[in-house]
Amino acid sequence: MFKYFLGNSPKWFKAIMIGFLVFNVFSYFVLGPMITAWLFIAEFIFTLAMALKCYPLQSGGILAIEALALGLTHPMYKLDHGKIVRDELGKGIKGGVLFEVEQNLEVILLLVFMVAGIYFMKPLLMYIFSKVFTKIKSKMILSLLFVFLSAVLSAFLDALTVTAVLISVAVGFYGVYHKIHSGSGDYDDSGVLDRKELSGETLEQFRSFLRSLVMHGVVGTALGGVCTLVGEPQNLLIGERMGWDFIQFFLKMAPISLPVFGAGLLTTILLEYTGWFGFGAKLPSVARHIIQSYTDEEDANRSDKSKYGLIIQAVSAILLIVGLALHIAPVGFIGLALIIVQTAFMGITEEHQLGKAFEEALPFTGLLVVFFVIVAMIHDQHLFTPIIDWALQLKPEDQPAMFYAANGILSMISDNVFVATVYIGEVRQAFDNGAISREQFEKLAVAINTGTNLPSVATPNGQAAFLFLLTSSLAPLIGLSYSKMVKMAFPYTIVLGLVGLLGIIYIL
Repeated sequence: MFKYFLGNSPKWFKAIMIGFLVFNVFSYFVLGPMITAWLFIAEFIFTLAMALKCYPLQSGGILAIEALALGLTHPMYKLDHGKIVRDELGKGIKGGVLFEVEQNLEVILLLVFMVAGIYFMKPLLMYIFSKVFTKIKSKMILSLLFVFLSAVLSAFLDALTVTAVLISVAVGFYGVYHKIHSGSGDYDDSGVLDRKELSGETLEQFRSFLRSLVMHGVVGTALGGVCTLVGEPQNLLIGERMGWDFIQFFLKMAPISLPVFGAGLLTTILLEYTGWFGFGAKLPSVARHIIQSYTDEEDANRSDKSKYGLIIQAVSAILLIVGLALHIAPVGFIGLALIIVQTAFMGITEEHQLGKAFEEALPFTGLLVVFFVIVAMIHDQHLFTPIIDWALQLKPEDQPAMFYAANGILSMISDNVFVATVYIGEVRQAFDNGAISREQFEKLAVAINTGTNLPSVATPNGQAAFLFLLTSSLAPLIGLSYSKMVKMAFPYTIVLGLVGLLGIIYIL
């Protein structure tokens, strides 16, 4: 059993996981539910950190099942100090894991359908970005372009959608490299087989080049996501509680979000110039030349069917942007429409042809539901309540900075959507009770939004987009582990977090 438990994971990892499962039972009865819940959070973060050793759906999922078995949360009903909360008819009030899933249903639909929709758009994305990668010689300009475009797209679309595009582009570009690397061609006519020229240090430099670009891009999703009502799921929730429309939300956040955006771009320039924290790697010149020759040959030999497919994908891309910008439907529904339109007009009508499109997103969707078990446990065990109560007892002028810091720190270890939901709910209750003024309410709302969006880039736990990247098929290809992601995000965390805090203190 030990041999097959968690498959090919290291023995020490298997032993640690078994140790967690045994110790948690003793902890529940000896140390109590609250301390045990905090231990579950630490253990779940550990499983995320070991994502390249074992996919967290299995290791984290076992912990989630144990949390449910111990009664730290409930799969269907809301708990209060271990007891099911019931309404006046004696029925359990909907809450727990099911409540968290329902609250995030749009995110789940987005993952299932939008990522699959983008899968069918890969040839177009590869056509465009292979030209961008080979034509733009400056890594600095390329990095700034990735940050800027990711930020702008995230402000009007959704961070997960933009991250899915980044992953598709990087996987496709790596696929081009691998295809040449595993072949027997000589596209640069150097007399040396391309696979020899693209091995060793060249391959490592190429991986580092892709890794830095993707990390710039995913940080860009956070920079843009904080700005608008639709940038992140919690933004919409906060905007609804405050009664702000799209323009009002942007103007309320602008004094903080725009200086942070500028600081983020300056950080990108500094990191690419210095090469600190794993950034700065350039596309090897030999790789650029070989890939350009390869793509030129591909363009020359492209069939009429492939050209027609590119036209359909381009039209679908325009429809996607219009649909997302006008918010004509939930993002997941737009993704499903994208799948239908592209496959119908490109003649992809067999069931097994559609299956591959869903392979990338469904494991992560399962992991996200497991994550909601941990989030529900945090909620049911009231782990954040003491911090909220303490912050509301401070002087009004000190509250925004403290809420910003508390939201930022908690978002690093938990889900930023959950943290924002809890905090804005408590602050709304305080406002309804007359404990704070409308002006103070608005300041705290800005602090909560910026706090959950900016410092949360520190770890993949805080941002769903970061977690999606970490557990994607791209991460092992480019050597992007949990620790490396934390290291590369660290300078952005410090700069964005501090600039945001200074804005809250001196500008808000």
